[in-house]
Amino acid sequence: MDPTSQALAELVNLRDLGGMPAGEGTTRSGIVLRSDAPRPGDREPDGITWPPRLVLDLRDAAELNGTAHPLAAVAEVHQIELLAGIHSTEVTYSLPVLYQLALQNAADKLVRVFRLALEADGPVLVHCAAGKDRTGVVSALLLSAAGVRSDAIIADYVRTDRNMFRVLQRLEMAPALPPGVSEEDVRELISTPVEAIEGVLESFAEHEQDAAGWLRSHGVTDEEIDRWRHKFRQD
Repeated sequence: MDPTSQALAELVNLRDLGGMPAGEGTTRSGIVLRSDAPRPGDREPDGITWPPRLVLDLRDAAELNGTAHPLAAVAEVHQIELLAGIHSTEVTYSLPVLYQLALQNAADKLVRVFRLALEADGPVLVHCAAGKDRTGVVSALLLSAAGVRSDAIIADYVRTDRNMFRVLQRLEMAPALPPGVSEEDVRELISTPVEAIEGVLESFAEHEQDAAGWLRSHGVTDEEIDRWRHKFRQD
């Protein structure tokens, strides 16, 4: 295996959402992980509780091309096509608009994600293809519902920006840069625009207790919210 392939034989946009400011304390480690899409043959990550007990794959069926999930042998996998029926190859939406469409048109799927994470008996891995957009919206939902501050959620979202070139390499969208072209030259194409996730958080803020209130408006109970906060954070 050449050095580049070897370096990419692991998740490159993986992180644990523990340790973030929530209420009077922080979120717990080993509860929610977010990442780019796992691939067969990936090395086990260091410093992360692994393998996850539950995997929430937010990709569309067309992206999977009928292949089994690489973690299906070690985890319970749920495929939740978050943007199915929302995005189209014929229409290009800006990311802020796409994120709002997810909140408006996939609320039932977001509630399902929340409840699966709530009931999981062990670490939950949330991912899409890059771990940026669909995963970013879901991560913001789970974090905000636990009482994490908006600035911390935004900071986590933009962390993906530094990982995107390697993500694209793993997706075989950018296997190599031409001589004289740097990662900075393509940064605009692979960035995580702050205004996109800010729009999500502003939509949550229209409800009491932010995402907790948004979830309540879509049928989630106070008891479920309380259990989520007890599970995901330590005060």
